[in-house]
Amino acid sequence: MVDIQGPRIIVAMDFDNADDCFYMAKRLSPQYCRLKVGKELFTACGPRVVEYLMRLGFEVFLDLKFHDIPNTVAKAVKAAAQLGVWMVNVHASGGQRMMIAARDILEQHAHHHNGHKPLLIAVTVLTSLEANDLHAVGISEEPEEHVLRLTKLAQHCGLDGVVCSAREANILRTHFGKDLCLVTPGIRLESSPVDDQKRTLTPHAAIVAGSNYLVIGRPITKAHDPVATCKAIIQSIA
Repeated sequence: MVDIQGPRIIVAMDFDNADDCFYMAKRLSPQYCRLKVGKELFTACGPRVVEYLMRLGFEVFLDLKFHDIPNTVAKAVKAAAQLGVWMVNVHASGGQRMMIAARDILEQHAHHHNGHKPLLIAVTVLTSLEANDLHAVGISEEPEEHVLRLTKLAQHCGLDGVVCSAREANILRTHFGKDLCLVTPGIRLESSPVDDQKRTLTPHAAIVAGSNYLVIGRPITKAHDPVATCKAIIQSIA
């Protein structure tokens, strides 16, 4: 069973510069949320942005979706562990050898660093993709079927969980029980536009479906009072 401790909200820090990121972080609280650093912010600012957010007391999900040859991914995941992040991810479509290499390097890191080991999760199907998008790149399965296939592979490789749409959370719980951590982006409040996401759910519906952690960006970072919005979401999923 997944041991869920601490905030279940992960705020996506989708900024292109450190100043805006740090300003938003100071308006939030580690008591109510964790933070996600993705490709844009990390490319613009580098590891220092992660280090600063952790100094503010936040646990950080480094969302770089590594997908490369096994040795390269293993070294990248090790570098993330050395930063001290709480969670890191790879693409499940990178295959079994790649995911096992990432898992093994984190176990080695934990052995030599007092047991610290980031959660390692695998991206299944991006929430911006629909069936037509998969078919266009040669994947004949429907999104739900492909998510199931990749989740089974990630579990076989010993990963802690997967990134999936909240719309797939229920079927993953049915097939894999409570042993996998489910991290679900594409979360939108009742009043929020869906933007570029396709397969979305509200926070309450996502938790009911079986999500462990909710990745939420603009509905919080664009809010007049981000902390109040976090508190409201926490109340809605309690």
